[in-house]
Amino acid sequence: MRGSATDPTPTPGRRRSRTAAGAVASAALLLPLLGAAPSAGATAAADDTGRLQRAFASAAAEYHVPVSVLLGVSYLQSRWDGHGGAPSVTGGYGPMHLTDARTALARAPHHSQGGEDPRGDSARPAMHPDTKVPEDSDLPARLKTLTKAAGLTGIPAGRLRSDAAANIEGGAALLATAQKRLGEPLSADPAAWYGAVAQFSGADDSATAAAYANDVYDVIRSGERRTTDSGQQVVLDARPRLEPDTAQLARTGLRHVSAAGTECPASVSCEWIPAPYQEFGTDDYGNHDLGDRPASQRIRYIVIHDTEGRWDGVINLVQDPTYVSWNYTLRSTDGHIAQHVKAKDVAWHAGNWYVNAASVGLEHEGFLASPDAWYTEAMYRSSARLVKYLSEKYDIPLDRQHILGHDTVPGPTTGTVPGMHTDPGPYWDWRHYFELLGRPFEPTAGKHGGLVTIRPDYAANRPEYTGCTTGGEPCPAHGSNEVRLYSQPDTSSPLIKDIGLRPDGSDSTIDVNDVASRAETGQQYAVAERQGDWTAIWYLGQKAWFQNPAKQPTAVDAAGFVVTPREGLDSVPVYGRAYPEKEAYPAGVPAQAVSPLPYKLLAGQRYVAGDVVPGEYYYSVTFTTDSHKVVRGLDLYYEIQFGHRVEFVRAADVRILPSRL
Repeated sequence: MRGSATDPTPTPGRRRSRTAAGAVASAALLLPLLGAAPSAGATAAADDTGRLQRAFASAAAEYHVPVSVLLGVSYLQSRWDGHGGAPSVTGGYGPMHLTDARTALARAPHHSQGGEDPRGDSARPAMHPDTKVPEDSDLPARLKTLTKAAGLTGIPAGRLRSDAAANIEGGAALLATAQKRLGEPLSADPAAWYGAVAQFSGADDSATAAAYANDVYDVIRSGERRTTDSGQQVVLDARPRLEPDTAQLARTGLRHVSAAGTECPASVSCEWIPAPYQEFGTDDYGNHDLGDRPASQRIRYIVIHDTEGRWDGVINLVQDPTYVSWNYTLRSTDGHIAQHVKAKDVAWHAGNWYVNAASVGLEHEGFLASPDAWYTEAMYRSSARLVKYLSEKYDIPLDRQHILGHDTVPGPTTGTVPGMHTDPGPYWDWRHYFELLGRPFEPTAGKHGGLVTIRPDYAANRPEYTGCTTGGEPCPAHGSNEVRLYSQPDTSSPLIKDIGLRPDGSDSTIDVNDVASRAETGQQYAVAERQGDWTAIWYLGQKAWFQNPAKQPTAVDAAGFVVTPREGLDSVPVYGRAYPEKEAYPAGVPAQAVSPLPYKLLAGQRYVAGDVVPGEYYYSVTFTTDSHKVVRGLDLYYEIQFGHRVEFVRAADVRILPSRL
């Protein structure tokens, strides 16, 4: 949900006038800083796609900030996008991500919503603790920068939120103020602004501020060029030999936070805030299980979550032994990471015990229930670095069969399917995220490859959703990672149905949380048919159509391996977990049901094959670890991309084939 705040009324005359002398001085300063500015001819272009570039140059001149620094900071905040005036997940607005968290309303804790049991193991009672959102403390300075910018510039808060040029000016004013507070001159040399950039992050510790500033200077060194979500062309020329004065960091007075005990790459800021392994009540404990991974069982997955709660409250919750846990939390404003559970141990986060026992969970700070909330570049980059580190350490492939969204984790049993979570949802930019991971979704075959990888243009792809704030009401238009799936190559035809989500056979909807008829970026499916601008894939036992015009494709061709029922079988069962056969369980460990879901993989249909995995169950229902066991059977399973969520089929039931047609 998104609230609103009353704009502070500026004092008359507070906005300083620009005298002729001031204009001349500003113009003189501007000349050496215009390496990224458009030419005079470009400024007169009828389409005015250089308007934002000129706003950066103007604000840089007005506040005596090098334009490369202003562009670099803005890129790390928003990639220069304005998001139509919509706030980020931490209440940040515009290209400079000026924060006004008073406009945002906290919602119920993420793992307290819906019917999902985060642990996902029926061997223990479901975890549905009666939690409350912690009382808000005074908001930290990093969530109030828009108000401060309004005071510095005299620009009303409403304009700073909605007007990109005003927002950039507010950011420039904040940078100039930080530079002065450090006792540094307003130098034209971008190398002399390291301390101010570090402070702009809003971080209250030196490691986070340094990681943020290092990212900004990496952007300046490499340069960037892109067209923003409003069609503006912005260029930051590369300065490959730029070396900032990092010694300035010592003068910021920021506190030191130790990374001792964390499992994080050196390129991010990380601290250890442990989740409690604590016994309470009668035969009960929380909020995770001790383990010995990867020696005892392989870590196969990384699960991406969205907290939809403010950093402080989320951190309080993960330290509550009666709540649930995850391995890491990432802060939106600056990308800071807190680790809570060691990778060797099993956190309770995904709603499926098989996935929990084989995964690491990353919660990304989300402050708004609003659908048009967006994530900062700082958090995307920090998250990508963490995922690359975990991938290399635990040999986890960087693809959508192993880097899962919470919304693609399968329900472990039929009864759990309707209650599974749907985060991070359609507004997480998977395409950009995988570019940061160094694994962009590129074509790997021609038209006869037999597979497609979903890959719409995030900014231009704006399917309609409802129910973001009020049931049935349209959501604001916003870029999306998903394509919608129809039963025929016609947008007026019914949407694909999900009998697991709706056992009564009722129709799918375009509600923002209804994943029944949606395929998302990076997911791969077997091609069933093509007709003009439409492509059909095999999905939930049906032929599902999505728009894929040649001039604006929403998928790219691929090749790989697929599964189909073995000869003589009309269909095979589909499972939400890969558990061992009954005979594999030793004495003292209750056998878990190999429970099929209501879906069938039908003869003649093909689904993309991921890993082949052993049937495996981690028995862990007591506080003491002496009874804990990993049960591994002889049955093998294939993970498949069956619908929006991944599922499993027994290897004995299927044939694996090359996908090429």
